Amino acid sequence: MPSLRRFLCFAAAFGIVFMGSAGPFSRAQATNFPVKPPILLGAAWYPEQWPESRWNTDLNLMEKAHIHLVRVGEFAWSTMEPTEGHYNFAWLDKAIAMAAQHHICVVLGTPSAAPPAWLTSKYPQTLRVSENGVRAQHGNRQQFSFTDPLYRKFVYNIVLQMARRYGHNPDVVGWQLGNEFAAPDFGPTAQTQFHAWLKNKYGAIANLNQKWATAYWSQTYNNFNQIPVRADHENPALLLDWKRFVSDTWKSYAQNQINALRPNIDPRQFITTNTMGWFNGFNEYELHSILDIAAWDDYISTDHYDYLDNGARHDLTRGYKRKNFWVMETEPAFVNWRKTNTPLKKGQVIDMAWQAIGHGADAVEYWQWRSAPNGQEEYHGTLIGADGKPVPAYWQIKKLGKEFNETGTALQGTTPHSQVAIINDYDSRWAINFQRHSAKFDPVKEMLAFYDPLRTMSQAVDIVSAQAPLSSYKLVVAPALNVLTPAEASHLMNYVKGGGHLILGPRSGMKNIDNGLNPQGQPGPLEPFLGARVEQSYALNYNVPLHGFFGYGKANIWAEQLTVTAKGSAAKNVHVLERYGRSNGWLDSQPAIVTHSYGSGSITYVGAWLNPPLMKKFAAWALRDADIHPILANIPTGVEVCRRSNAAKDIFILINHSTLTHTIRLPRPMFNLLGNQSVRVSAVTLRKYGVAVLETSPK
Repeated sequence: MPSLRRFLCFAAAFGIVFMGSAGPFSRAQATNFPVKPPILLGAAWYPEQWPESRWNTDLNLMEKAHIHLVRVGEFAWSTMEPTEGHYNFAWLDKAIAMAAQHHICVVLGTPSAAPPAWLTSKYPQTLRVSENGVRAQHGNRQQFSFTDPLYRKFVYNIVLQMARRYGHNPDVVGWQLGNEFAAPDFGPTAQTQFHAWLKNKYGAIANLNQKWATAYWSQTYNNFNQIPVRADHENPALLLDWKRFVSDTWKSYAQNQINALRPNIDPRQFITTNTMGWFNGFNEYELHSILDIAAWDDYISTDHYDYLDNGARHDLTRGYKRKNFWVMETEPAFVNWRKTNTPLKKGQVIDMAWQAIGHGADAVEYWQWRSAPNGQEEYHGTLIGADGKPVPAYWQIKKLGKEFNETGTALQGTTPHSQVAIINDYDSRWAINFQRHSAKFDPVKEMLAFYDPLRTMSQAVDIVSAQAPLSSYKLVVAPALNVLTPAEASHLMNYVKGGGHLILGPRSGMKNIDNGLNPQGQPGPLEPFLGARVEQSYALNYNVPLHGFFGYGKANIWAEQLTVTAKGSAAKNVHVLERYGRSNGWLDSQPAIVTHSYGSGSITYVGAWLNPPLMKKFAAWALRDADIHPILANIPTGVEVCRRSNAAKDIFILINHSTLTHTIRLPRPMFNLLGNQSVRVSAVTLRKYGVAVLETSPK
């Protein structure tokens, strides 16, 4: 295999260690591909859009920029199968082989996100139907029905053809299923499948009526076929079950492609798909239970690069599999889909990439390599212009590639570790969004309200599901765990009994598994352990004063009136930390934050949406109470600290997100991997958007 020998020579040149396959949590490296650089820089490449005579020039420019990875094929179905049952892979064979000649490995995208016109015109039932009953048309992407059996058959067939052809190609590192799973289908097939899903879950229609409380508004159903299919403005139980059905359907949609791939590909080739940060169209934990690694598309959604929010989305993605992940797409400098597509500042492109690595990414891939000659995304940022010449961002990426080469071996086998976890729960996010009651109560923003000070002060936070193992964390925060099952409550209290510190945010434990109000009141099954309950909740459109252990502050958006319920000696361990000041009468002098020492740990309930100064004080107390200290002390505002480690080494990545110059004094001498790697340094100076990568042995 000449291409494999080329990679072996390449590996030797970079001092790459060979690695066999390993279990999902045994090491940080995301894939089992043994001969690639430990940290990959990549770009999305679309050779089908350009003459073959241009490919070598493009790949040569990639190689000069230290790009070792391309993603190919995810929108190329019409090129792979130009007519039904007639396949053309000769161009893809050449593209992969030519990339290998430039020491570039390949992630193959299955083309299921963009079906060809021959398919959608001959078989219109494969097109999805909107909630309003309008069937999609050809000419865009994501127009398929994820429930349609015929579409799944066509997808299976094209993926099977690819798997048989490239499943043992030494230059293919892995597979991406489609692209950005998103829009569900509301057509007849989806309705039939939803009704079957409900029947399988509830058995008898009487059980559904009882769980959904359908006597309300005379919603009682005589059979499952009467149940509407809606995504909003419906019975809350129906809405939550619809989201669960959508999650299961995307999982089975992915499994259909995995069934074509896995029997026909080498075990070293991973299978993933690219997710979209806070997108909540389905439960990502369900989908990732059948994927090998997590990957996401890192784009800035506003005019301002909020590094804390962006870091949280990295931590969210890492939490899907609780191991390192890939950034499958990110912007070279700007996008094309905002109202005003302002660019990242010069230097922030590198800043943003290193943040991904610091939070556990093992690959950063830019979208896209070259401007398309036409199409809906002509104005999107690239590395190469339509004229084939490097754009300004290319030179930043080239610098980044050099830095990845310098540090990759040291970063190999390392991953972030945290003593703090924040719970992300899709059922709860959906339930709140169905019935916000306060328009500004965005469950993601409430999560970030806790995340920002905790990440800034502790310098490491995991974001995990409510079912994730918790024993390794000193502090677990559930910002708005609205839907709380008895099993989840038991899981959380076992954590507290074992010495953990649990914090619940407002609206926690309000709903049961069917999205109905908990009959035992809020916080549901956790009330006996908290020794307090929520008497009433209030939506706010003004500030409410707070005072107590943390001093003075304010609440807005949401406030809950708490009451201590513990009796006798148990009441001695329940402490009111904050109370409301004068407000609407209902809240005056009532408890707002309550904590209870329980077992070897503690459980704390925050009943109000705290303003940032008070939240900062609360977070500092929570970290002290859990005996959690920053990774590096005395870090100036705007400088982010990331640590990746294993038993043999600590790697510190310091990123200056500000425009000021900062000098960081280190607690002990370290090797500066972006400088003279043979010399230990006791301090580093970071200019605006500057980065330092430091190595030392663990204490």
